Amino acid sequence: MAALYACTKCNQRFPFEALSQGQQLCKECRIAHPMVKCTYCRTEFQQESKTNTICKKCAHNVKLYGTPKPCQYCNIIAAFIGNKCQRCTNWEKRHGPPQPCEQCKQQCAFDRKDDRRKVDGKLLCWLCTLSYKRVLQKTREQRKQLASSSHTSLSQKEQLAHLSSGHYNSQKTLSTSSLQNEIPKKKAKFDSISTNGDSLSPDPALDSPGTDHFVIITQLKEEVASLKKVLHQKDQLILDKEKKITELRAEFQYQESQMRTKMNQMEKTHKDLVEQLQVPAGMGVGGEGEGEGEGRSPSPSPSPSPSLSLSLDLSVSLCPSFRRATGSS
Repeated sequence: MAALYACTKCNQRFPFEALSQGQQLCKECRIAHPMVKCTYCRTEFQQESKTNTICKKCAHNVKLYGTPKPCQYCNIIAAFIGNKCQRCTNWEKRHGPPQPCEQCKQQCAFDRKDDRRKVDGKLLCWLCTLSYKRVLQKTREQRKQLASSSHTSLSQKEQLAHLSSGHYNSQKTLSTSSLQNEIPKKKAKFDSISTNGDSLSPDPALDSPGTDHFVIITQLKEEVASLKKVLHQKDQLILDKEKKITELRAEFQYQESQMRTKMNQMEKTHKDLVEQLQVPAGMGVGGEGEGEGEGRSPSPSPSPSPSLSLSLDLSVSLCPSFRRATGSS
């Protein structure tokens, strides 16, 4: 009985051929938790949910440092600290400044001074190296599938040819002729694929930094979202200031009207007070004048005393006799 191996996700046992090579996952777990690329660092990770597009490491860094910026070397949105991602920072410390990548022509390849670490003798950056290895892996799988299919078809044809006898000679000749016609076609196809696989180079359209539109679109979406957020905050701030200005203007107009009313009342009160003060003053001045006029008027002559009036009456009564006496004398 063939040995069974456990899936690393569901822990169910399956034959070794039914599990994936890297993660040792069964078919159901591969469908439920596919391998996807992180939106930021572009490394492959096992997706826990359909909405999760960031690996655990980048999610932890986002909580600590916020949204990352593009790296100044590789343009990957993974620069959480400074202007360089952690990968480029470490490689720059180990291998010196970056050099141009022979595939994408960006200044993001690090020469490790070892030809064995180069990809077909070419100095490639990290993304181009991954793309090349991915294409090479697909080519190898296609070769294996093609070789296995051609081997099974050839063995089946040979068995049918050997089993045919006597009165099946015509069918045998037909099968062998068709087999001979089919084998060169498959060989030609296999040779073309093998030659293409030998001369494979990383296709720039397959996940290269220059044409990785997903990264650019994600970056632009984040910039648009941040700009919209800033614009909304500015609009809200302007509305608040306009509201405050309107309230201050209304309050100023109210205070101004109250001040004018108060000033008018004070002015009216002052006029009334002045008028009230002026009336008694005029009356006092007139009384004083009248008093002065009365004082200036001539005083009446004093009435004669009784003794003087008696002497006058006697003088009047005695006047004729006095006159006669004086005249006679």
